[in-house]
Amino acid sequence: MSDVGLLWAVIINFALSIAEFAGGIFAGSMSLMADALHNTNDAAALLIAYIARKISRRGADRHYTFGYRRAELIGAMIQLTALIMVGLYLLYEAVARFISPEPILGGWMMGVSVLAIVIDLGTVFLLWSMSKGSLNVRAAFLHNLTDAGASFAVLAGGAAIYWLDWTWIDPVLTLVIAGYILWMSVGMLKQTTRILMEGTPADLSLEDLAQAVAGIQGVQELHHLHVWELDEHHRALEGHLVLMPEAEGRESIRNRVKQLLHDEFHIGHCTLEIETPACTCGDKGHLLAQH
Repeated sequence: MSDVGLLWAVIINFALSIAEFAGGIFAGSMSLMADALHNTNDAAALLIAYIARKISRRGADRHYTFGYRRAELIGAMIQLTALIMVGLYLLYEAVARFISPEPILGGWMMGVSVLAIVIDLGTVFLLWSMSKGSLNVRAAFLHNLTDAGASFAVLAGGAAIYWLDWTWIDPVLTLVIAGYILWMSVGMLKQTTRILMEGTPADLSLEDLAQAVAGIQGVQELHHLHVWELDEHHRALEGHLVLMPEAEGRESIRNRVKQLLHDEFHIGHCTLEIETPACTCGDKGHLLAQH
């Protein structure tokens, strides 16, 4: 799917936000305005995703030798940080509504929430295929999926207010929406932060990797090890490879190590410094670099 779908998602979400804000103010519904605020954030997030996606396709240059792949991760970080701020604000507003209740028009809540459901599900459809290969777009996709669920909750709340006069359900729904926003955002923020901080991939064990490399004939050990992710799909490794004293064919051994790292640990970019037991750095025997 081209970026045209992402751009259309931006446009229709901004339009929905305006409609929900107007409906929320008229109906006096905090949960509807909470959904509108969430949608506004998502529309801005989609715009950030669109821009970051464009930038990330640029190749390497003298200033950014790894290219611009992490532009999408920066976009995801901005989205998630803003979403956490939205969630905290909604918690505050929901508590305030418990303390000082206001009259609510359930019929308007239901009408606007039906419109929101249609647009949210349409946006989810537009982003579905793109979300599988990008943490940035996946964040936007999950936001809109959450919006659809929140809109269904607002619809149910509007019905309860219209027919049962349960006005207390509006701040309750706002709390539920805010709680879910915070729970979802914090989880994805951890994943994004790990990559930006060049952390070891969550599913990779350095001990298992070093043991697998040491199992190759001619290799004594692997130390001074660094493994990180450039983005969701590209991993890199830097390490010192100590060969046996009698080992022959250094390049052949290095190539076998690189092939193993690629096939078993999905590491495509490797920098291996060759050492011998008689000539090693001060990190011999230590898996990690001793800074």
